[in-house]
Amino acid sequence: MNKLHIVIFCLIAPVVISMGQSQTGKASFYADKFEGHPTASGEKYKHNKLTAAHKTLPFGTVVRVTNLANSNTVDVVINDRGPYVDGRIIDLSKSAAEKLAFINLGVADVKLEVVNAGDGKSKSQPVTIDNVSVDEDEYYDFEISSFKPKGLGVQIGTYQELVNLLRLSENLKGSYKKRVTIQVKILNGVKFYSLIIGPFPNRQKAESFHNDVKKKYSGSFIVDFSKP
Repeated sequence: MNKLHIVIFCLIAPVVISMGQSQTGKASFYADKFEGHPTASGEKYKHNKLTAAHKTLPFGTVVRVTNLANSNTVDVVINDRGPYVDGRIIDLSKSAAEKLAFINLGVADVKLEVVNAGDGKSKSQPVTIDNVSVDEDEYYDFEISSFKPKGLGVQIGTYQELVNLLRLSENLKGSYKKRVTIQVKILNGVKFYSLIIGPFPNRQKAESFHNDVKKKYSGSFIVDFSKP
């Protein structure tokens, strides 16, 4: 039997952009190498579909993206998480970027507006991460406590399916011998679970650990527990 020690803290967080609101920032688009790869929702990325990645909006949300440089617009469906680059607020499929006419530039200043709020559900089952899978006869013995973390952490990813989260948490504890923290976020009534390693007492230690894990978890990033 596997024993998994997890500490949990909760956050009821507002979605960055909701109906009637807008968000501005930079947009990027998927590289060709991601063609056919599974997204966080479980759907495979297709460059000819009008889809996008956003950090917090529920899967299925329809967002109107406007290129502020030329006023071109395109409606996309959120089916993935990201981008995790400072200043970027959305990662578009290649066909969506073509409609906004910024393929040659790489990035563009855009405005986002929610056209149709999603419910967080997906037509496909969420994909396992790094070939994480769970056998039907696996059991876990939990020791769970709620706490208010301090310092910094390294977020590995955000998930909706607890079954993937549990196995990955165990793997991370075994591989890195670090504390595993689960942050529960409620966005538009939908629960998301962020898996965070830490806390670390200072940025130097957090950055050192992040430099190590980002080789395997490219979407990982440093979080400051003191900030909402």
